[in-house]
Amino acid sequence: MNYISDKSSIGENTKIGHFSVIEDDVVIGDNCIIANNVVIHKGSKIGDNVRIDDNTVIGKEPMRSVNSVFKEEKKYEPCIIKNGCLIGAGVIIYCGCKIGENTLAADLSTIRENVTVGVKTIIGRGAAIENYCTVGSNCKIETNVYITAYSQIEDYVFIAPGVVTSNDNYAARSKERYEHFKGITVKKGGRIGAQATILPGKIIENDGFVAAGSVVTKDVKKENIVAGNPAKYFRNVPVDQLLENQ
Repeated sequence: MNYISDKSSIGENTKIGHFSVIEDDVVIGDNCIIANNVVIHKGSKIGDNVRIDDNTVIGKEPMRSVNSVFKEEKKYEPCIIKNGCLIGAGVIIYCGCKIGENTLAADLSTIRENVTVGVKTIIGRGAAIENYCTVGSNCKIETNVYITAYSQIEDYVFIAPGVVTSNDNYAARSKERYEHFKGITVKKGGRIGAQATILPGKIIENDGFVAAGSVVTKDVKKENIVAGNPAKYFRNVPVDQLLENQ
């Protein structure tokens, strides 16, 4: 048995599995597959040819602990998922998110409020994109990547499994930290190897490459490869590996 609000709109040839909840003012396009035990919260907009797998939640509102650094209690915009997206099992996509066409959010990934994701991007299994982030188009954010709040990921970025990013140089001590939160920036064509750690505010310039396991404490220059802890210049990215030559 499902609950489907009579104030919602369901497109033609869209199939909804068992025990799903579709709240008021939800719009679901044509030829969609909504699996079992899916919850789509009020006002969410789902395009055509979208697949949403079991136990997924769309349009969730955030919770705030008493000591959260995020104090606002504003009203969030609805979640928008564009045509052709694939949303895996156990995924949570919060309100205020905009997910571009033909993007994949794999099983158990989480995309927080006020995040924009471009077209044809892959968010891997168990990856977490925190609030106030922008992720571009044609990116690959692989399994168990953590993208901290206030980060900017441009187009054609590759982030390998297990990468961790950070935005708080004060490590949760001192009120001064509230004025200095800053996520990372990865510019077009940037790449980050497996298990690397990127410290707050660092910028990886176009086609910059961070080697696996590195700890990035300084900005990475355009077309440079850095490696180590702390990461240092290793060599230039080979010409045949530059994005413009792909």
